[in-house]
This record gives sequence, structure tokens and C-alpha cells, in this order.
Amino acid sequence: MTRPPTVAQRRVIDTADPVTGRLRGTESQLTALVKRGLAFRHPRPPHDHFLTPEGHRVRQGITQVPETAGSTEGPASTGVFAARVGGEDAARDTGPARRREVHSAWQGLLELRRMTNPGGDVDRPCGWERTHLVRAAALALEAAGHAPAAREGGGYRVRETPQPEAVAVHEPDGQALRACAATLEGAGWQVSEHREPRTGNRYLLASPRRA
Repeated sequence: MTRPPTVAQRRVIDTADPVTGRLRGTESQLTALVKRGLAFRHPRPPHDHFLTPEGHRVRQGITQVPETAGSTEGPASTGVFAARVGGEDAARDTGPARRREVHSAWQGLLELRRMTNPGGDVDRPCGWERTHLVRAAALALEAAGHAPAAREGGGYRVRETPQPEAVAVHEPDGQALRACAATLEGAGWQVSEHREPRTGNRYLLASPRRA
């Protein structure tokens, strides 16, 4: 279910700094935007609030606002943008509108890195990505043009793992799997290739690089 932001919340989103995404509003307004996944609180003083990639997209009028924004890493809900993690019914939709959405989300994520990483470093993941590992890795892959898997068949699938700060990337085609590894490494992730003990299938473990 989706609903529009309140008038006050929309005003806060619309008046965000167009470059940095820095927000100004009451504590309750900012907290509400954080709970819905549209903003985050910077961990370092003065603890300013900034738009997340989803928040940037709402500001640009590209997507609707989720009723609640949990940390689930599953397929996107109808009408709400989320990077394709693989296995969604709509995974093969790669038309111009989808490409524009993905490009906008990726640019918003790079801006988030610039504003929150020490020294404005955009070459490694930021705090938001470390708390949304599957979505962040999937966005890097989709933005680079890799094909997510549909319900069946080839394509990448990004999944949670029991390991802290690590996701698994599955892709049945070996060459495509290596291409995924190169993309994630270029996006600031540490990547290693492994083989599943029972099936022998190769997969990637990827973790956000810290330095």
C-alpha cells in the first residue's frame, strides 16, 4: 500500500538542498521521513538529515512513497522503486522508463556517498548501503546494466547471508558472474568467488569496502 506524504513532509522533501539532499524540518518530521526510508540521520555531529536515494526520487516525482519502509530485501512492491535483486516478475522490464529510474537512484546514491563519507569519497559504500546491503549491491549491478533474474532462468540474484556485512550474488553464467564481480569491485565492494559445497555452483560474496 502506498500513500502520499503529508503536506508538511512534502514541504520538507521539496525544500531539501537540490545538490546535497540536506533536509530542514522539525524533529518529528525528520524522524517520520527516516522511518519511511526517505531520509537518514548523519552519524557524525551536527547529525544533519539527508535524503536517501528513495527520497531523492520522491523529490523528483519519479516514484510513490511507501506506506512503511522496513529493511526487507525482497522484491519491489507495486508502484515503489527498488533495485531488482533478482527473482521478481518484472525483472525483464528494461525499458527507457526503468533505465531512467535506475540511473536517478544511482546518482542519488553517489551523492549520498559524497555527503556522508569522510573526504567526500564516492568510491566506496556509505552508511546507508551498509544497512541495506542487498538493495545497495543490486542497485550497483542494475545501474551497470547487468540483467536481474526473472522467476526462472538466468540473471543475477542478490541474497542475504549469515555473515555480517556480506551478500551473495548468484549468476549461472560464469562470464556474467565475473562481470558482476568486476562491477561490484568498481563500486567499492570487496568480492570473492566461492563454490557451493552441495551443487558446486559458483557464487560471489561481496562486502562494502571500508578503506
